[in-house]
Amino acid sequence: MSWRNAVPVLLLSFATPAMAAEGYVLGGGLERDSEGSLGVAALGELGVTAKTWLSATLASNSVELSERADLETVYADLGIDHWLEPIGLRAAVAYWGDDDTLDSMDWRASLYWRSDKPYLSVDFEYRDFSFQLPASGQFSGRELGFDASGLGIAASFDVTDDVSLGLAGMDYDYSVNLGTDRNRSILQLASFSRLSLINSLVDYRVFATLGVAAGERRWQFDVGSWKGEVDGATTRSATVRFLTPLGERHDIEFALGIDDSELYGDASFLSVFLYFYGGS
Repeated sequence: MSWRNAVPVLLLSFATPAMAAEGYVLGGGLERDSEGSLGVAALGELGVTAKTWLSATLASNSVELSERADLETVYADLGIDHWLEPIGLRAAVAYWGDDDTLDSMDWRASLYWRSDKPYLSVDFEYRDFSFQLPASGQFSGRELGFDASGLGIAASFDVTDDVSLGLAGMDYDYSVNLGTDRNRSILQLASFSRLSLINSLVDYRVFATLGVAAGERRWQFDVGSWKGEVDGATTRSATVRFLTPLGERHDIEFALGIDDSELYGDASFLSVFLYFYGGS
């Protein structure tokens, strides 16, 4: 699962964060898949006040290619979350992609309601894409621009004291028809693996997550599906996560997952993340 597609899962996982007190969370990890792709990510959250948090993520993916130069993409976001009890507001800006091929600037906003257990949000996202057509022969290359607007919802709640359930979905509307023969042939230049640039151009995405606490440890089971805007290919993903303490302020998380895609076939992936918690 790419970092961009992981965002809704992360939001579901931390839909009710430890905002009752000021503090911070730092995390970092690696992900490797069966196609030779490698991802590295660092993230953090800072409690400015008991009800206002800042968050940031920085991630990089690299894909080893035999017939062309290796692809490296960058993902970065910066967000703010303020809870007004019980209503809250979240806003974020993000960058994703490879500025030599396809990238985007993304703006997100969420209006949410949460209490001690249930959580419900309405989410909006605007994406501004830039696609670089490579030079070929007498063609000097050019830049194409298009945008997409997404509207979605997310919800999570506790089934029991130890079991939680989360759901999220978003649907996108693009300013151009990427499924035409001309646009499809151009954009498929960026399609070759589960971390390919084209996989970020989705028509819709849906996710569900089931969390099970076992003392201080936690199991999480994620399933998701998204449909490509360019060729209509569907990808289904399933991930198992296990979080366990390393000490009073440290956790480690292992995740094992598989993608089943009509575009690039099957791919499995493994990730390891470390988290450090500080403050009051």
